[in-house]
Amino acid sequence: MTLIKPDDTWALWAFLFAWAAVSIHLEQRYRWASAVSGCILALGGGLLFANLGVVPIASPVYDSVWTYVVPMAVPLLLFTADLRKIWRESGRVFGAFHMSTLGTVLGTILATALLGRRIPEIGGISAMFSGSYIGGSVNYVAMSEAFRVSPGLINAGLVADNLLMAVFFGLLTALPSVVFIRRKYPTPLLDQLEAAQGSGTDNPASSYWGRNEISLKDLSAALACALLIVTVSVKLAAAVGASGLPPLLKGLIGQKYLLITALTAGLATAFPRFLSGIRGARELGTLLIYLFFVVIGVPASISNVLRESPILLAYAAIILAVNLLVTLLLGKWTRQDLEVLLVASNATIGGPTTAAAMAIGKGWNSLVLPALLTGVWGYVIASYLGYYIGTYVGAFFGR
Repeated sequence: MTLIKPDDTWALWAFLFAWAAVSIHLEQRYRWASAVSGCILALGGGLLFANLGVVPIASPVYDSVWTYVVPMAVPLLLFTADLRKIWRESGRVFGAFHMSTLGTVLGTILATALLGRRIPEIGGISAMFSGSYIGGSVNYVAMSEAFRVSPGLINAGLVADNLLMAVFFGLLTALPSVVFIRRKYPTPLLDQLEAAQGSGTDNPASSYWGRNEISLKDLSAALACALLIVTVSVKLAAAVGASGLPPLLKGLIGQKYLLITALTAGLATAFPRFLSGIRGARELGTLLIYLFFVVIGVPASISNVLRESPILLAYAAIILAVNLLVTLLLGKWTRQDLEVLLVASNATIGGPTTAAAMAIGKGWNSLVLPALLTGVWGYVIASYLGYYIGTYVGAFFGR
């Protein structure tokens, strides 16, 4: 029994937008919230209100977010995904990102080898978690659809994913304060900020997300382009699914999110001035992602997951631990800056929104654009890598 009923559509939409707005306000108003990031506040609020009985853990409204809001958010966030620009401007973060990606792949293999035979539908589970920890939550959704994972496992995996992701982001935020870690890596941005400490009081998130000139033409173009891309991708996915192509080829080119990602990145590369010139697309996409973060915080009871699916917590924890360990070890070997490594690891685990939020919150302004670009690149490759991991690693180690 919850305060807001599952069929109370207006109240639930009001809750989603209100808490997303509160999370954004807190992030841009207070330094502590900026350091935590608004995404984690949105997710944490969803978890809190669901487990306090304020909102239900399942509702057609949440289904609408998964069905319509997330597909719309993906192209809006990928309008700047000019692959040439990503290669040219993401700098050392791009290389470090692939170290973290390797960490996720190795972590998934290890976790599946250790626990795969004890987890049902391990192929789908390995695809979802590897996709999430290379790209982001949208890739988790894409892989859950591609492998047709049962709703109970999707929800349990989401809660395990989100709980550990929040802990992991807290660890990434705290690592620069660990003296032992600080001594092992160059920290030019931290040194610069400490030298200039006290010279300014502006919240970094507030400064970054300042008011932009956005016209009615921009908003209409952003929504129209996103809707057209999603519509074409959905129709193509349905056509491929109904065709006589081999199952492997259907899985590769017949998934909605894979097509949305490929089509948007292709258009952004072919017509970079047009798509990147549409103002407001990033803001709209980010707002939709905040709604999604609230929703993925409310799918299941924490106590139920801890009682019924603790093995998924262990599975995800292994992947995250290996991701960070490989990133730090390879980063040490290649003499990468600590700030670059932490942003790259964040980009694989949470995607461009959380990676950029971390860079903004820390005041590492020179890493904001690389964080966004590499995170977007993660969206592009994660579903493909996740699909192959789920198909082959899950089949080899699973039951």
